[in-house]
Amino acid sequence: MHPFSRSQEAKEMFQAQSHLYNHTFNFISSMSLKCAVQLRIPDVIYDHKRPMTLIDLASKLRIHPSKATCLYRLMRVLVHSGIFAETVVPRDGKQEEEIKAYVLTPSSCLLLNDKATGLSPFVATMLDPALVSPWHFLGDWLGGNNHEDCRDKLNNPFEAVHGVNIWDYGRKNPEFGNTFNTAMAGDCQLMNLVIKDYKEIFEGLNSLVDVGGGTGTMARIISEVCPGLKCTLLDLPHVVAGLPESESENVKFVGGDMFESIPSADAILLKVCTLGIALL
Repeated sequence: MHPFSRSQEAKEMFQAQSHLYNHTFNFISSMSLKCAVQLRIPDVIYDHKRPMTLIDLASKLRIHPSKATCLYRLMRVLVHSGIFAETVVPRDGKQEEEIKAYVLTPSSCLLLNDKATGLSPFVATMLDPALVSPWHFLGDWLGGNNHEDCRDKLNNPFEAVHGVNIWDYGRKNPEFGNTFNTAMAGDCQLMNLVIKDYKEIFEGLNSLVDVGGGTGTMARIISEVCPGLKCTLLDLPHVVAGLPESESENVKFVGGDMFESIPSADAILLKVCTLGIALL
């Protein structure tokens, strides 16, 4: 074999290896993001009002000194992922000496808990063990050919792992269910920016039903932008139970199952969420 051919083959093999390693370790970025949300690092840096050094961050988070190196590595991953950015500030007020400090990026600004568009609950929900664990059994579920095994009769890996669908799981685990609904509401808030700019898509409609609309964030946004449009929110009874009626008379809540019946309306809104990807 010509030497050039061997070097080209080696190059392709190393590129393939790097590609596989990249996908293998992608979970580190997701889990680091989850950790940042759990520790509320975006809020801590935001409340600091200025770039925050690692020492200050560790102090505010009450990280034990023995774990400071781990926090440093975590922040390196998050900076590399674009969740935070680095800058330099004077060390102890000495202009001639500088030290690295962390600042927010547009991505971490979306994780602030006091913002209506905060996506921290969304991150926490999508990376919750309840939604992550089914992925570990995807191969078993797909390859299971023993129809006597109840797992093979279930519709997706989530049901194979938990024995119930996502909706029943949320009802049996209220903490997860509440976080899930909050996550969907935060995700919908971003649609406020889209609907205001493209409200003409609702022209000519007198009524609309938001199927699986959760706690009504999307329906309320549409109602505010299009005051003459009657909006009905359809979701499972335990989701809509106890929800406060909208100040607008144009929004009403209906408990039911979209697989059984959907209220009559001029149009149906079915917002596609990444949850479908998470559950396959």
